[in-house]
Amino acid sequence: MHDKSNKSEVAGTDALDKQNESVKSKQLDDHRSDATGQALTTNQGVKIADNQNSLKAGVRGSTLLEDFILREKITHFDHERIPERIVHARGVGAHGYFQAYAGNEKFTKAGFLTNPDIQTPIFVRISTVQGPRGSADTVRDIRGFAIKFYTQEGNYDLVGNNAPVFFIQDGIKFPDFVHAVKPEPHNEMPTGASAHDTFWDFVSLVPETAHAVMWAMSDRAIPRNLRSIQGFGVHTFRLINAEGKGIFVKFHWTPKQGLTQLVWDEAQKLGGKDPDFHRRDLYEAIEKGFYPEWELGIQIVEEADEMKFDFDLLDPTKIIPEELVPVTPIGKFVLNRNVDNYFSEIEQVAFCPAHIVPGIDFSNDPLLQARLFSYTDTQLSRLGGPNFHQLPINKPVCPFHNNQRDGMHQMSIPRGQASYQPNSIDQNWPTETAPAAHDGGFESYQERIDGKKIRARSDSFSDHFSQARLYYQSLAPHEQKHVVDAYTFELSKVQRLHIREREVQEILSHIDLDLAQQVGKNLGIEVTASKQAMRTSSVTKSAKLSFEAFVPSDIKARKIAVLVHDKVNQASIDAIQKWAKAEHAVAHILTPTPAPVINHQHGKVASNGMQKAEPSIAYDAVIVVDGDNDAEVKQDGVTKHYILEAYKHLKPIVFLGTKKNLLEALQLVQDDGTLISDHFEQLQDQFKDLIRHHRIWAREKAAEAIPA
Repeated sequence: MHDKSNKSEVAGTDALDKQNESVKSKQLDDHRSDATGQALTTNQGVKIADNQNSLKAGVRGSTLLEDFILREKITHFDHERIPERIVHARGVGAHGYFQAYAGNEKFTKAGFLTNPDIQTPIFVRISTVQGPRGSADTVRDIRGFAIKFYTQEGNYDLVGNNAPVFFIQDGIKFPDFVHAVKPEPHNEMPTGASAHDTFWDFVSLVPETAHAVMWAMSDRAIPRNLRSIQGFGVHTFRLINAEGKGIFVKFHWTPKQGLTQLVWDEAQKLGGKDPDFHRRDLYEAIEKGFYPEWELGIQIVEEADEMKFDFDLLDPTKIIPEELVPVTPIGKFVLNRNVDNYFSEIEQVAFCPAHIVPGIDFSNDPLLQARLFSYTDTQLSRLGGPNFHQLPINKPVCPFHNNQRDGMHQMSIPRGQASYQPNSIDQNWPTETAPAAHDGGFESYQERIDGKKIRARSDSFSDHFSQARLYYQSLAPHEQKHVVDAYTFELSKVQRLHIREREVQEILSHIDLDLAQQVGKNLGIEVTASKQAMRTSSVTKSAKLSFEAFVPSDIKARKIAVLVHDKVNQASIDAIQKWAKAEHAVAHILTPTPAPVINHQHGKVASNGMQKAEPSIAYDAVIVVDGDNDAEVKQDGVTKHYILEAYKHLKPIVFLGTKKNLLEALQLVQDDGTLISDHFEQLQDQFKDLIRHHRIWAREKAAEAIPA
């Protein structure tokens, strides 16, 4: 009876569970929607005729505020996530200063760009795009690179990336692009990566993405550290001087530290062993006084020359090759202070490209025009209302007064009865400042606009492949190989064969046939020459697109792993440390355990870290120090793996004394990057030069034979 009763109760419970599940399923069904076979509409049910182009005043004119389709789409997108940023959530930042060079007044009347005697405070935030706050630093991704200038005329935000081009031409497509690159909605995977079906489905159907995707598949998307990345304003902006003359400009910021990259195996390993690698590196460099520095420059195009190129200045998927317009340096900026609180500063900082000062203005780039609205709209959700500008990290250093009142998180206490203008009660204060006055009020550039309201793209935006080809063909051979490897890896993760085929056959084959055939061969996809005529760029190769053009003059802040064991030669350690200090490099003494080792004179050598806990992927070069301990080193599996991994990742390695025998023991081929000497002083200049150049690319083929 007892058993039967239990079975009856279980059966009754199962039936009740199924009934509840059915009810719940019905409730969910009432909210489920399937867009298959349905028309695209606004949230109010209005059918959309064109979801590819925003509404403009003429085909190359400015975007119109009345575009309710654009505003609804962007507004909904801006408010999809709270409180984390929808994109660029994983970020790090630091304080610093900007100092202008002399002579910029011929370009602009902006005070912070024309007075070389002042240091303008800045705050910089660098971020990945795709992943959430908890994702790894070293994923393959474009990096956001935003600068807030706290000028005496107001805050100016230069909101850019470490690539000079973007994936889309019109802001109305931004939600589509981000939805495609984000983790897929049915399973929230993958985190912090673009190697999945929805991303490649979108970019293979939207050829305008081809150029930016090429940058994302290059070494630019896996930087070694954040101190060694370029920055770009992406869009074409305007500068206006005191006479009212306007010029078009593209912004560039170039690191004094040179450009460096990870190899793909390193990037993946760092993502697991130290997901905070980039933020740790930047923080530690600033704490040690190794302040990273960039030079700010502009490419200048006179208004009369706007249409002289074989691309459109308003197209954010295009660069101006430096062979056509060189970069003119206008100042430098330095990061010299870490934040005190991550949330209050890095997480609450609010950038917007619409934050400009007199002397700077916009172009009609349709992606930029949408960003001018979108950024501030996003902060309303993230930071809880319209007063986010009063947070300390966002607050201008100059006075600010207006009649905007109340709202959530109001932190000021305005005086006076009149919160309107004009008024007589408060003597009409605050009041306007005439543009012509000293420190005059902001005046928009008086550009003639004459065009029909239209949703369309200019024909000058129609070339999607020639600059992608220019970028690929400007890379060094080893950089091109990395692009092939990246496309192969990413597309191998795509589950739908037709998406792989479309990307290779319809996108890559229009960029470079050899590239397409190499990737196709790796994926088992046949590629034939396109029957369509390829448009070519007026510049076929641009030197400044390769990392090879940005080798630094020094090795400041580079990290060197110094591997030691008991009975190590103290004289070698002393020579290494003296040299590293003189070069402003970091030499870490890495030991088998955290305990000190004993040198050949029976003295103690303090440890900066344990070899097993401080892997080679965290360092730029390795020194294996000599000593009366050959047998111990050869039996140490951690040390042997350390050397093999550093060799595989193409890093300079020094073998002192009898440690040269490790090359044969580990079956490694000696090359230009493996230095051997009894005395470190004899090869320190050669070692420095190898570190400056970062990798031993000639070793890459031999290194591929070493297991990962």
